[in-house]
Amino acid sequence: MFAIYKKEIIIFFSSIIAYVVIIVFLIVNGVFLWLLPESNIFDFGYATLDQLFEISPWIFMFLVPAITMRSFAEERRAGTLEIILTKPVSDMQLILAKYFADLTLVLFALLPSLLYFFTVYQLASPAGNMDIGGSWGSYLGLFFLGAVYVSIGLFSSSLSDNQIISFLVALFICFFFYSLLDLLRGLVLISPIDPLLEYLSINTHYLSMSRGVLDSRDILYFISFSALLLYLSRLIIEKRKW
Repeated sequence: MFAIYKKEIIIFFSSIIAYVVIIVFLIVNGVFLWLLPESNIFDFGYATLDQLFEISPWIFMFLVPAITMRSFAEERRAGTLEIILTKPVSDMQLILAKYFADLTLVLFALLPSLLYFFTVYQLASPAGNMDIGGSWGSYLGLFFLGAVYVSIGLFSSSLSDNQIISFLVALFICFFFYSLLDLLRGLVLISPIDPLLEYLSINTHYLSMSRGVLDSRDILYFISFSALLLYLSRLIIEKRKW
């Protein structure tokens, strides 16, 4: 399992994939934080990273499927998936190795953004006059959100040999659970199941963690969601062996 994880990490950093993901994430967030009128920190007038945590889930919604779309689709197209599956490694170990490799890249994208945190921390008047607990809670929530997106991306990649199809399926599922469920709430026809839609919404639990309060229900949601998608990926890979 570790050998596959290591191979995936080497592939990421021996190509431009990792660097593009990290640079795009930092640049887009930097534009919203420091440059765009009315949304930048100087015009906003408060020492806060709210803009970063509001836009980052949407950036990840595109970047993570772009990372994961090749995970199984490319392996199957190139005929290397069957070779890997003949090795002494289980289907779940293969999936977990790819999952943690993709999640590591998400973490590498997040880490440089801590520079924004320390910059805002110093710009506050007095220095450090910001919601530190909320910021760290948002970072943790963003990491868990990225973890769910990665599991969705792997699941989508296991469905098709075509990377573009895998990307679009992952993008739709991420959008559905992050935003569309919230838009559906309140409709007359489905209002009786509003509490269920609220619980299933990724955004609900992400916002909860962004307040700086770590609720075990939110953590359990993210872990369970990811585990379910990884299990479904295993079922699909097993089915496609035959």
